[in-house]
Amino acid sequence: MAWPRAFTFKCSPSLAFSTKTLMDSKPSTLRSPFSCSTSGSRQRAARLSDAVEGAITLQEWQGWGTTSPLPAMVTKIVEDLKALEKDIDAQMSFGGSGGKLQGDFKVQEDKKHRKTYQALGDSEQKLQFFAARQIACRLLGSRGYLCQKCWLPLEDCMCSNVTQSTLWHRMRFWLYMHPKDFLRQNNTGKLLWQVFGTEAATLCLFGISEHEEIMWNALKLAGKNNVWCLYPNKNAALKSVEDVFGQEPSPYLECTDTKTNEDGTLNFILIDGTWNNSVSIFSRLKDQATSVWGDADFPCISLATGVSAMHKLRPQPSWDRTCTAGAAIGLLSELQLLPEFSSFGFDKQAEALEDTLVILLEALTTRRVRMGRSITRKVRHMSGIC
Repeated sequence: MAWPRAFTFKCSPSLAFSTKTLMDSKPSTLRSPFSCSTSGSRQRAARLSDAVEGAITLQEWQGWGTTSPLPAMVTKIVEDLKALEKDIDAQMSFGGSGGKLQGDFKVQEDKKHRKTYQALGDSEQKLQFFAARQIACRLLGSRGYLCQKCWLPLEDCMCSNVTQSTLWHRMRFWLYMHPKDFLRQNNTGKLLWQVFGTEAATLCLFGISEHEEIMWNALKLAGKNNVWCLYPNKNAALKSVEDVFGQEPSPYLECTDTKTNEDGTLNFILIDGTWNNSVSIFSRLKDQATSVWGDADFPCISLATGVSAMHKLRPQPSWDRTCTAGAAIGLLSELQLLPEFSSFGFDKQAEALEDTLVILLEALTTRRVRMGRSITRKVRHMSGIC
């Protein structure tokens, strides 16, 4: 998901590319959930030979960047996949974009999951099943292949180069992520909790009820006046950071309201997915807002416009849009410019996140060079650009 903005990012000249390939294409075999290696080419995926190897534990689940309980439906789908493997005596293997199932097992599993999906009674059940299946397959397909912290192949792990920072204590990011972006190597939303920690930047997976309940419980506690979505909603009047926070004195820096039990935390939701998927995610936000607050007018903030350097990381629908981490950097940078907020160190927080984004770009570039892939992107959407 991308937002309009006009900030200059640090970036080495060699990083002029975008990565559409998310995972290597050849199938492989799953190893121990927590195996680690820093050298050599690594094959992926594996046979789930017993319950210990096949089950997703709470420790493994939370290792991928979440503090939530293990979603029940994800557990159920993993169990079903394991049972199907035994029933048809076909090896479970993963590969390709997004760590998809491959081979004979894929053919049989595809028939089964489509039948299950069609039998579900309503759209909500179908969404939850879709999301849980996407996540279950990505979890199994990434075992022993991706680093749990940075979501890069273990031989390309960037974690030792990341410097953590402390986000202002009255601020919290929510990464409302589409399941198809979960464990994507070039996803940038993950950088927020790598830098700021999972309490300051919390993952919420679209369609996973346990995650959405946690987020909405926190949003209800904060109160609607302390919740914003960084999203260029074209169906409503756009408000800038200065429009919302530029008043002096700022009402958002006053003491918490004990009468309404609002905790005073400023909550910013970042929609993390492709532009097309963002429409569904934002629609779900508005529906839930109507249920909670009786009003579908979800407050949105639009960042400053301009050509973004973030096209070097992954394709965007136009040159004036940026990635999830880029939007967070933009928000922090714009807040720093406001006198009332200038003492909270937002410039340092933005710099820490920007530095980590450059590290990710360099890691992805190095991998593509090593694998003989192009590091230049095809230029597109250039109309109106001088």
